[in-house]
Amino acid sequence: MKVLFVNKFFFPHGGAETVFFQERDMVKSVGHQVIDFSMQHEKNIPSPQSDFFVENVDYHGKHSIVNSLKVALNFIHNQQACEKFEKLVQQEQPDIVHFHNIYHQITPSVIKIAQKHGCKTVLTAHDYRSVCPNYSMLAAGETIDLDWISGRYLSLFKYQWQDGSWPRSFLLALETLYHRIMKSYEKLDAFIAPCEFMKTMILRQIPTANINVIVNGIDASTTEIGQDGGYFLFCGRLMKEKGIETLAKAHQKLSGNTPLKVLGSGDMFEHLQQHYPNVELLGFKTGDELTQIIKNAKAVIVPSEWNENCSMSVLEAMSYGKPVIGANIGGIPEQIIDGETGYLFEAGNADELAIKMQLLADNESLVNAMGQKARERLLEKYSLEKHKVDLLNLYTSLLDQ
Repeated sequence: MKVLFVNKFFFPHGGAETVFFQERDMVKSVGHQVIDFSMQHEKNIPSPQSDFFVENVDYHGKHSIVNSLKVALNFIHNQQACEKFEKLVQQEQPDIVHFHNIYHQITPSVIKIAQKHGCKTVLTAHDYRSVCPNYSMLAAGETIDLDWISGRYLSLFKYQWQDGSWPRSFLLALETLYHRIMKSYEKLDAFIAPCEFMKTMILRQIPTANINVIVNGIDASTTEIGQDGGYFLFCGRLMKEKGIETLAKAHQKLSGNTPLKVLGSGDMFEHLQQHYPNVELLGFKTGDELTQIIKNAKAVIVPSEWNENCSMSVLEAMSYGKPVIGANIGGIPEQIIDGETGYLFEAGNADELAIKMQLLADNESLVNAMGQKARERLLEKYSLEKHKVDLLNLYTSLLDQ
């Protein structure tokens, strides 16, 4: 078969791109043909279809009034992306078009073009953009109720929930309203939801959607169970919604001297540095140094206060045989078996988190037992091979319809 992969970034950029390139390689590995469509960028990896890529659009730069209007229109419906995408589809005639992150720079307007030319269409919901005007289902620091926002997209901008900006929030609301009116997402043959929670959220906004839960995967052949190095670990962006301050508060409540190491950068770095001097802020790490820090942790903490999807941080920890203490929110409770592969706690509750951390700080044998079960669960449910089989089965089922 011929599969056209569409994503706005064509270089390693985040968790969505990790899955995007994994799946692209999977399809190639079994002998199918892969075609690419993305945005031009100096960091892009080479692609035979790069001439078709849409021009790079910077939505965060300063623009004149005229250019700002043009940028705003492209944000909602990028005509150049539609024209280039249609030329590529006409030339290559793919059987399946698999969309990943397409909003803003490419826009969901391209979905109807693929449908018009008889392609089967799939979109992986890496975040909540297809059902909510922003990505995280947060407004003014609180989780958005999807039942409340239905039909109220334009009123949401008053919360300044996108980068604290009314104009940006208003533009996102307009984009959502436009594609809701155009029924862009309803034109898809299938959604891929990386967790059951995401499936539920999509169905609440698009009841007719065909949603297949295909969890993210990790190549466990490149990992192994590590040692208990005696420290707790957080990996991620240092932002309020990631729950990093709740974790820092919980760490202060522990008896004993089990260190907390924090990997990552973000808006809260200086705040944590000033108010929580006992937290070891390691900054951003990559490569073998990053691997060794994760591999030798006692346990990994995922204290998110927004609805995570299928967290790659949880999976990476499990692949190294680490227990995970995670917030009972979004897709996290689907990944962690409470009391067996780690612990769950109420999001934002530092007291409860501290209790769960203390259990592991005081019991090395429990750490080892939970870590072993976490690794076994990863191999059973979250292997890259299982992900590949499920993905190819979905493709085949769509072509057989």
